[in-house]
Amino acid sequence: MNVAKLPKVDLHLHLDGSVKPETIVELAEAEGVALPGTDPETLSTLMKVRGDCANLREYLAKFDFVGRFLHTAPALERVAYELVGQAAEQRCLYIEVRFGPQLHRARGLSAEEVIHAVVEGLKRGEAAFGVKARGIAACLRTHEDARNREVVEAASRYAGKGIVGVDLAGDEANFPSERFFDVFAIARRLELPITIHAGEAAGPKNIFDAVTKLGASRIGHGVRLKDDEDTFRLVRDRRIPLEMCPISNIQTKASPSWSSYPIRDYFDRGLAVTVNTDNLTVSDTNLSKEYAILQERFGFRPSELRTLAMNGVDAAFLPDREKRELRAAMERAFRQLQGIAGADEASGIRG
Repeated sequence: MNVAKLPKVDLHLHLDGSVKPETIVELAEAEGVALPGTDPETLSTLMKVRGDCANLREYLAKFDFVGRFLHTAPALERVAYELVGQAAEQRCLYIEVRFGPQLHRARGLSAEEVIHAVVEGLKRGEAAFGVKARGIAACLRTHEDARNREVVEAASRYAGKGIVGVDLAGDEANFPSERFFDVFAIARRLELPITIHAGEAAGPKNIFDAVTKLGASRIGHGVRLKDDEDTFRLVRDRRIPLEMCPISNIQTKASPSWSSYPIRDYFDRGLAVTVNTDNLTVSDTNLSKEYAILQERFGFRPSELRTLAMNGVDAAFLPDREKRELRAAMERAFRQLQGIAGADEASGIRG
């Protein structure tokens, strides 16, 4: 099966982890910043993970190089716009792009101005490429409550205007979910949908606390959910979607190997699993690669890949009307794909 042709949804996609190398070259040139090199090999070393990392912190270090060029509104708008174009190349019909506003303020932008720039880029991308694109504003585990509250409050002013939710990301192992109760109490009061990175670099207690204390209606990654049966049942019974990112999850050692990666077990046991990319550039991935791995390593059949894609529709932080429209568009795309496959089979052609 040619997974590149499948219609897809990406709910866990980081802006600063998905910047195109050639864009960094142009941004650096415009700012008069000399790079260590502009050849593909040098940029690959600086921007992409090669093989596996020792842990999540080593993986996150790749963001430092790119981050220095994302502190102006034009740069942020540009990379957001380009990210929608990259999604279109993978036949994505919908993406949710997450970013930490406080990470892009070194040149004087406010958190709200950062959000505005990203939202404008997503809107331009949606108009140009036909991919519905929304933003998720991320709080950081290493930031004090005041800075995270500022993110939540700024995000609320863009709710329904390009922002669909808030997130908590960063050093999960050293900053457990329960520390952020007060920040996400504000998000709940403001009726912002919440997704929390949990069960990636630490155990299932972070998942449990994300759901029961922070109000998460989705979990980013959730790989370690298998380590506690009570938390597993909680997530399953509440139908809380997992935003799994297979290639990234192996690179960061969220799972030590493909043989122990639990996505097949989670799917078979009734969890609402979604498949996402995390970071296109840092992980050197795209959704077609992710789907191909599921097909090759875990035996996911075409009908199961379709279920995973539609799980992404169900989990999307969209108003009901827009979600119905997205579901209808996905179903049309699958019917069209089936029609093409049937015609190819009848004529003896294989994709």
